[in-house]
Amino acid sequence: MSWQPCDDPKFGDAVSSDAIEHIIVPRVRDLGGFEVRRALPSAERQMVGPFIFFDQAGPAELLVGNGIDVRPHPHIGLATVTYLFDGGLMHRDSLGTELEIKPGELNLMTAGSGIVHSERSSTQARAVGARLFGIQAWAALPASHEEGTPDFAHYDASALPRISAEGKTVRLIMGSLYGQSSPAVFPHECFYAEAMLAPGAVLPLDADHDERAVYIVSGEIDVAGQTFGPGRLLVFRPGDRISILATTNARLMLVGGEPMDGPRHVWWNFVSSSKDRIDAAKADWKAGRFAPVPSDNREFIPLPE
Repeated sequence: MSWQPCDDPKFGDAVSSDAIEHIIVPRVRDLGGFEVRRALPSAERQMVGPFIFFDQAGPAELLVGNGIDVRPHPHIGLATVTYLFDGGLMHRDSLGTELEIKPGELNLMTAGSGIVHSERSSTQARAVGARLFGIQAWAALPASHEEGTPDFAHYDASALPRISAEGKTVRLIMGSLYGQSSPAVFPHECFYAEAMLAPGAVLPLDADHDERAVYIVSGEIDVAGQTFGPGRLLVFRPGDRISILATTNARLMLVGGEPMDGPRHVWWNFVSSSKDRIDAAKADWKAGRFAPVPSDNREFIPLPE
């Protein structure tokens, strides 16, 4: 890959920077009671680093007695990266895991050769009115790990590094950034973090990785004189040092890494470097050859026809 590096952006001078390669507006889908905004994949970009799906779920507050019910379904060739701002979800999978994720925590489920999981509101949440607001990303596994052993790891909020200074706080979810490293293990160089900025705070994003993006969850930011509001994924060109100015209180997700080792085929919940492997996964799910979720095996999401 080659590029012509740009000068550092100057606030108030939009012409001085062409550092933004794509401005992606997520597609919105109503799932009955809450909305999902999908930024990746898009017509402009399939991946940023290893991240191939990027969904904002909510914010949603459901009526008492109702909740989120994502029935058991399969994955191959990816890791699901779940991070919540509000509410909670019970995660159950075919490894026997049963655990509720809460705000500021990380669920990292590595599908590898194949895993099944469900995500539902807990009984306690339904009793008071379930809430959900967060991001679920999918990270494609490198070809060397696509058929690896399935795994699940959970990290409490206290285990994820926090960096605070000058009106900004960054919680590092995956990878390395700002001199800190997450304990989460993933087999491809990447970074993923939540940043909370006060008005006037400036957040640098150095060119340590070829592929970098910022998703605006809430608030407004300024990049080289251009202002951007919530629900935008800004994908930056490689080689430029980016400076992000918060013009209001803002919550951002920083995402990126090194380019993946080739494009990926994506069909339903399956990601693979091989189309034949996806076809085999379709046949396996339809024939009931995936391992079930032990504590949630009475229903499942059928293969789309």
